[in-house]
Amino acid sequence: MLAGLGFEDRWGKVREHLNRRFAEPRFLKGNGNREVVEKLRAYMKGNLETLSDIPVDPGGTPFQADVWKQLRKIPTGSTVSYGELAHAIGRPRAVRAVGGANGANPISIVIPCHRVIAANGDLWGYGGGLDRKRWLLAHECAVPTDPRMFPESHRALHM
Repeated sequence: MLAGLGFEDRWGKVREHLNRRFAEPRFLKGNGNREVVEKLRAYMKGNLETLSDIPVDPGGTPFQADVWKQLRKIPTGSTVSYGELAHAIGRPRAVRAVGGANGANPISIVIPCHRVIAANGDLWGYGGGLDRKRWLLAHECAVPTDPRMFPESHRALHM
């Protein structure tokens, strides 16, 4: 079960979460979990549905768990606003808290917090950086973007 996944240059935040959550977490880099690595490679090559069946255990508060569970229901190639996500979990006034839960997501891409945007359609907040969010949404055909703007290094992940 996957408990953490993040971009190499942002790995410290995920690592801190896992260290708080588990007494002695095991960190696997690269090919540590071959099935997850292969699914991530397939996703990056265009098989956009391959991540949906990866079992995850992100931990978090009950509120965060509700947000993260709902995030996995957002179809690939779609976006929702923070307000729509708050409504979907039955907490329509918790828009800022939904944003906080998104920012605390310890399993980037597999729990697709990049699919949440501002109500006006603007890209807003992403732990991996807005360039990566833009790239991921363009990769999923959710936002028209010039993919040349995003170097290969933006896809470097740590597990």
